[in-house]
Amino acid sequence: MSIQKRLVGSYVTVICVTVLILEIFLIVYVRYYYLHNVERSLMNQAELSASFYEQYFADADLEEQSERLLKGFAHNSDAQVQIINSAGRLLQDSIGIHQGDPSMTKYMDVRAALQGHAGTWRGKDPATQESILAVSFPLRSHDVIVGEVRFVTSLTDTINTVKHIAIVLISVGLLVIAIVTVLGLLLSWTITRSIKDLKLAADRMTEGDFSTRVHKRYEDELGSLADTMNMMASRITKSEQLKNDFISSVSHELRTPLTSIKGWIITLKTSGHDNKELLHEGLDILESEGDRLNHMLEELLDFSKLDNGRIVIHPGPVQLAPLLHHVGKQLSPRAARQGIALEIQAADNLPILQADENRLKQVFINLIDNSLKFSDSSGRILIQAHSAPEQEQVIITVEDTGIGIAEEDLQYVLQKFYKADQHATGSGLGLSIANQIIGLHQGELRITSEAGKGTTVQIYLPI
Repeated sequence: MSIQKRLVGSYVTVICVTVLILEIFLIVYVRYYYLHNVERSLMNQAELSASFYEQYFADADLEEQSERLLKGFAHNSDAQVQIINSAGRLLQDSIGIHQGDPSMTKYMDVRAALQGHAGTWRGKDPATQESILAVSFPLRSHDVIVGEVRFVTSLTDTINTVKHIAIVLISVGLLVIAIVTVLGLLLSWTITRSIKDLKLAADRMTEGDFSTRVHKRYEDELGSLADTMNMMASRITKSEQLKNDFISSVSHELRTPLTSIKGWIITLKTSGHDNKELLHEGLDILESEGDRLNHMLEELLDFSKLDNGRIVIHPGPVQLAPLLHHVGKQLSPRAARQGIALEIQAADNLPILQADENRLKQVFINLIDNSLKFSDSSGRILIQAHSAPEQEQVIITVEDTGIGIAEEDLQYVLQKFYKADQHATGSGLGLSIANQIIGLHQGELRITSEAGKGTTVQIYLPI
């Protein structure tokens, strides 16, 4: 069963049950209201008549005054009036019916009145078989019950009125159900239409078409889901593009040193035996290209381990200043060849960190390598380290005067495979790996940059 059918079915069921309960309550209340009003009206007339008798005819004989009393009681009432003596025998009837058994004790209201209580009875008229209501009230003479007065009225008009009102109420209820059903269909259509849009888009994405977008119809939860799916599709598309660029870049990066290695091997095989200078030059190039390939493979291996959560750091006491100076010495020859000033500023009294020294060294080399790669000759790279005791952190800053990073690229530089310049060397994994290593140390890596002015990388490590 579709969502629309279940939604409309549930909605209409709730409304039908609610309307049914309300209809029953209203019809019962209307019936009670009308019948109670008729009963109350008759009771008031009977009570008033009994009071009149007690006040003016208490010393008179009931049977002798019955006809006179009947005329007085019936004068101001549309109901049938009966006067009954203390034995339950009918003395007078306003409609003049005296046939049959004159005893009235078979009626519950008559028996109640003879016992001194006001009584009511509802049933069928023996002659006409129509519904009637009878009210009896005792007639007293000096606190002695000498008879009773009985008012009888037909309920046909009252019942017809109640039926008419019930029909109106039922019609209104059915109209409400019809309106609610139509509104439920419209409401469910607005919901299921958005769900169908989401399903169609999801089906296309399942087939690999991430260029599709979900049409956002309303600002609600489904609209938010549409935004989320569109954002997901955009990110997957971006990731696919980065993956393709990464594969292309890595293929190029691997091909270049392999081509160089193969070329020098051929050169050395043909001419290296007699030319030692050429032999040494070729071996140096082979070693350099081998190191380059090894570095790329290590990056790929580290990325694979980090991405699968299999890399583990081995923390130990690390003196930060000697580590930074060691990294500086290691890269200073390259900086000198490029004409770039490399400066290390790290105080000797920095607190000892509990960290993986080899992994931190990998991060620092990666960051300085990036600065060297994107800095022109006569540029400057400054590495600083200082402690922030109030924050229980050590802050390491790598600042360069290189080409910088465009603002639109800055938010993506820590993503895997991302390269602002697709033609630049490297795999695009260095910063992503560095960021994850710092994260494993419970630290934080932040990058600020301005195109044409340089880049600053700050690393926050807990003490």
